[in-house]
This record gives sequence, C-alpha cells and structure tokens, in this order.
Amino acid sequence: MTGAVLVAGAGPAGLAAAQALASVGQRVVLVEKESRLGGAPILSGYAKLVPSGEWAKDAIGGMVSGVEGEALVTVKKGTRVEQFGGAPGAFTARLADGSSVEAGAAILATGFTHFDSVNKPEWGFGTFPDVVTTTQVEQMISSGGGIRCPSDGRAPRRVAILLCVGSRDRQIGREWCSKICCTVSCNIAMEIREELPECHVYIYYMDIRTFGLYETSYYWRSQEEFKVKYIKARIAEVTSDGEKLIVKGEDTLVKRPITIPFDMVIHAIGMDPNVENASIARVFGVNLQEHGHIAKGSAYGALCETSRPGVFVAGAATGPETIDDSIAQGKAAAMAALALVQRRDGIAA
Repeated sequence: MTGAVLVAGAGPAGLAAAQALASVGQRVVLVEKESRLGGAPILSGYAKLVPSGEWAKDAIGGMVSGVEGEALVTVKKGTRVEQFGGAPGAFTARLADGSSVEAGAAILATGFTHFDSVNKPEWGFGTFPDVVTTTQVEQMISSGGGIRCPSDGRAPRRVAILLCVGSRDRQIGREWCSKICCTVSCNIAMEIREELPECHVYIYYMDIRTFGLYETSYYWRSQEEFKVKYIKARIAEVTSDGEKLIVKGEDTLVKRPITIPFDMVIHAIGMDPNVENASIARVFGVNLQEHGHIAKGSAYGALCETSRPGVFVAGAATGPETIDDSIAQGKAAAMAALALVQRRDGIAA
C-alpha cells in the first residue's frame, strides 16, 4: 500500500480526513479499534447534535456510510496500530491483526474519553440510580424510550443538570474547560422540556460558556422559550431522603445555602484525554501536552502537525473539541498529509 495515508481513529475527525483524501484520489487506510465506525456520537448513542439539530445516527452515520462505500478507503475495524516506524513518505505500520501498511503520512484522530463520574462520588453517581450522565440521557433520547428515572421508569417532574463534572476541577486533576458541555446541557434541558412540558429543569453552573453564536440559540432560548432555570452555585453534595434526590450547595449570587429536591440529577460530564494516549504517543513517537492530550505544533505555521514530521493530528485528540470543528480539523489534516505525500512522490514541489 505504498503512498497511502494512515488514519487512526474513525470518529468525526477521522471520517472527515478519510473522505477528504479519497475525494482527491488519495488512497487511505482507516484503522479503528472498535467494531463500528463513528466514534463517540455513534458508539455512545448521541441524540441531536449541536448546533445542526441533526440526529447523530443520520449525520455521522451518513459519514460512516460514505467512507465504507469508498473504494479508495481500506477500513480496518477492531484493530490497533502496534508499531509505526520510518520517515515521512516512507512509514511502515504494523497492525494488531498482523497486517502491515506502507504509508506516506499518518493522521491521529483518536478522540477522547468521557469523564467517569465515579471520580466525583460526592455528587451521587454510582450511589443513586437516578443520578445519571449527559451521555446516558442522550441514549434515552436516541433510543426513543424518553426521559425516565432509571430506578422505577417514571417520568421526572424536577430535574437538575450539574455543569462542569470532570471539568475545571483541580481537586480531581481536571483543570480544563471541556468547551461544549454548557451548550449540550442547554440543548438537553430544552429536549426534556419539549418531551415533558410539566417537568421543571434547573441548571447549576459556575459560569455559562455557550461560546460564539450558541449564546442566543441555546442559553437565551432555553430560558426564554423553554423556561429552564439557571442557578449560579457551588455544589457540595447530592444525597437522598429516601424518596427524592437532594442537591445541596451554595447559591453564589446571594451567598446563602440552598437545598432542593429532585427526581433526577444529570452530570454534564467533561472530555478527558483518550485513556490510551500514553500508548498512542509511544507507538507513533509523538509528544503529549501537560494534561495528556496529543501535543500539536504551531497553529500558524504547522497545520495539524505533531512533534513528529509526517504525523498529523485532528479533533478531540488534542483537547476538548466540538464535532463541527473536529470535522474541519480532519479535513485540514488531510490537506497537510496530502501535501506531504505529493511532495515525497514528486507530484508537487
């Protein structure tokens, strides 16, 4: 497979890179450790995507179908890259399935890992069944089963969404903002209110970071049209009185303690570095940044480059990222990899 571009990871960024390369006649080998393509939006059962409002199964599923039907893309599912050696234009990768790939360049689109709320035990996850994560709520919506309390299947009448679970928290080693959680939470709050108009939804926040144009479409719309209530607070703990979940904390605007009962509590979980990043970095010979994400070069002079020439990176592998920006970065990495391969092949100077 001389002259191919190796793409590791088949989430939005990897799919976009593979599509972009194939569209200009470049052969691609797409390696995915899971048995299905699509990354977190498909594997974790996301519902409606921000900001398009399209269902993940349709939007990302369409990208999957396009790649799987592309003759120039060789898809390797259920396997990993175990060894990667050589130089730009002449790399050799050995896969866990025993095959090898000759590649001119590589793109790492290896994504992220959802924060595990077990690491925030004082907020009730793992102790009370009706304390769930945003990912679990997405699965409820996408499955068509509706928003229901896991403990007994009833429709909740009062729901709390706790922001920054696994983000901006030095006590548990998660100092970064996960970028998209506020907007996703606003979207989920509106979806709950749409399905259950009698349900009261509260969002507990430190700050609201619905960046860019999301401010109008999600933050203000959720309040003004869907009547979602926002409480600026520090959460101390989530407990139970035997019937209701009790969220205890401090309202930081009026400086007083608050205790409110809920039927369901939702953790807006953050984006951790991929748990396999240490081994990925070792195999591909690239550096990690201080928090464990794959380190990238200067955004102004080294498009999508890593610390190793010929190895590029895109999407949430470099840190918390939106799906749309991950797709854009995948296409940018494809352009950078294509330029390198063509230079090495003498097609372009």
